[in-house]
Amino acid sequence: MPAPPTRRRLLETSGGSLTEAFGPREWTLLSAIALMWGSSFLFIDLGLASLRPGVVTLARIALGAAALALVPRARTPVDAADLPRIALLGVVWMAIPLSLFPLAQQWVDSSVAGMLNGAMPIFTVVWSVLLLRRMPRPRQLTGFGVGFLGVVAISAPGLVDADATALGTGLILVAVILYGLAANLAVPLQQRYGALPVLLRAQLAALVVVAPIGLLQLEGSTWSWSSALAMLPLGVLGTGLAFVLMTTLVGRVGGPRGAVAIYFAPIVAIVLGVTFLSEAVHPSALLGTALVLVGAWLTSRRE
Repeated sequence: MPAPPTRRRLLETSGGSLTEAFGPREWTLLSAIALMWGSSFLFIDLGLASLRPGVVTLARIALGAAALALVPRARTPVDAADLPRIALLGVVWMAIPLSLFPLAQQWVDSSVAGMLNGAMPIFTVVWSVLLLRRMPRPRQLTGFGVGFLGVVAISAPGLVDADATALGTGLILVAVILYGLAANLAVPLQQRYGALPVLLRAQLAALVVVAPIGLLQLEGSTWSWSSALAMLPLGVLGTGLAFVLMTTLVGRVGGPRGAVAIYFAPIVAIVLGVTFLSEAVHPSALLGTALVLVGAWLTSRRE
């Protein structure tokens, strides 16, 4: 007789399919994710110049879902039993965090937001330990700690005169904690179906949640080409493609090791600032970049 189907929990995760050290494919995925998410804070700021936070969230998720729907592979069926898990992923990875970040950035400078966002790998490890009931190897734990110190060092110059209220900081921390949970929930779903079918359905679920608030806040928004055009890369790349690549990465290497991509987002912000805004690079940012690279290398080693 066939074995009875394994009962799946709503909150579940699994280890990555690749336990060896990162190869060229993993580093390429990580770099692309960092590039797209590292520039997202800039596009959010441009959007908030004319659009209310709920409209920014609605626009980016709608554009991300629309871009994925154009790919035939994303429309392949999934098991109905997994739809609640995919819907939960959409809520905790997109609907709530992507609503909280634009809201919080009204009271928190982008430098503070970037530093707090850098704590995501730490929370991903915590959720992984709770769900898998096992600790990562000491080398990986050291890598997570060193990488986060690097993010703090990179953000330090912008923190000196930065504004950050308790409310804004709290909202970002809630979002980052949910990011850590979502990075773990995405692993078994990606391994069963691939990233595209999971992400399209997750983004559609998120769209249902955020649409009422976004539509209500249309009235308080104004039109400007700069804000509208900023939604295109934020939605198609930062919400569509980046989430697909991140889901692919965590499916291959597991939630904690995949989350190390977040450590590179501040480095992308530095490069963008130097290239387009002629900003100076603080020595602590150079130290932080070195720490991020060391931390990522330690985390990427064989499990």
